[in-house]
Amino acid sequence: MNIRIPLLLLTASCAGLTANAAAQSQTQSWPVRPVRLVVPYVPGGATDLVSRIIAEQLGTRLGQQVVVDNRPGATGTIAFTGVAESAADGYTLITSADSLTLLPSAYKNLKFDPRSSFTPVSLMSTQPLVLAVHAATPAKSVKEFIALAKSKSLSFGTSGTGTSQHLSGELIKKMTGIDMVHIPYKGGGQAIVDLSGGQVPAAVLGSSTVIPQTKTGRVRILAVTSKNRSAALPEVPTLDESGLKGFDVYQWTAMLAPAKTPKAIISRLNGEVTTILKQPAASERLQAAGFESRGSTPDYVAGLIRDGMARWQKLIAELKLELQQ
Repeated sequence: MNIRIPLLLLTASCAGLTANAAAQSQTQSWPVRPVRLVVPYVPGGATDLVSRIIAEQLGTRLGQQVVVDNRPGATGTIAFTGVAESAADGYTLITSADSLTLLPSAYKNLKFDPRSSFTPVSLMSTQPLVLAVHAATPAKSVKEFIALAKSKSLSFGTSGTGTSQHLSGELIKKMTGIDMVHIPYKGGGQAIVDLSGGQVPAAVLGSSTVIPQTKTGRVRILAVTSKNRSAALPEVPTLDESGLKGFDVYQWTAMLAPAKTPKAIISRLNGEVTTILKQPAASERLQAAGFESRGSTPDYVAGLIRDGMARWQKLIAELKLELQQ
């Protein structure tokens, strides 16, 4: 029996097979040129530091340079929008902080959805935030800080509006009954400069951003925001220990890729990143800077994003905050 296949159908089928073969070949040979790792914030902050430590090691393992590209602005939305719209070919990645989960609450017209516009690669680090003051501020403990804030007007700096640092500061205000003015900066790097210079008396920032300034004597850390004490700051009490019962906030960073990035590339990246995080060349540098080195599965990061969005939206409603830009 002769079976005749229409020429048009046969041609389309062959074209499809050719396209799939080409895509598979490109995935298998990836990367053949430098990879860009976008950082949504200015140089010098926590996210930037983690990115540079990982990028250095990742470039060596991939055999191609991994270029850190700082794209600050609008609390990270400019960078996230750009990456969400980039080709899903493994050549554009982004380091996300936990603040990504707050952006839908702060911006009405986001062009991306944190849950569906990106493909997670791996968690990279965690760290507590810290409540810190300039050395000239008389408070030596959280209790003294609360008393000081009740006696005079104080301000606190953070890396920006609608960040976990900002929300933590607002939560401190609610739980203690104090009133402080929020001073948002374009990243932790700028905030710590003003804190160490005395332009702002207090700040809620990532521990890694603040620790170097404590060694100069210009800044003093009063408490960490995580429920448990930090390995990098074992002598510093938690806010929970200091009377703010149940306070538990920590900052995480994770690597993401545009949605629909090939699974083979995500798998390769996940394996390389999690391996790097287990090695002293990266893990010891991260720990010295105040981070805990943490690799994970892509699904774990997806859960962090989903759960974080729900948690912050609930808190914003409870605090009756207006974050919309």
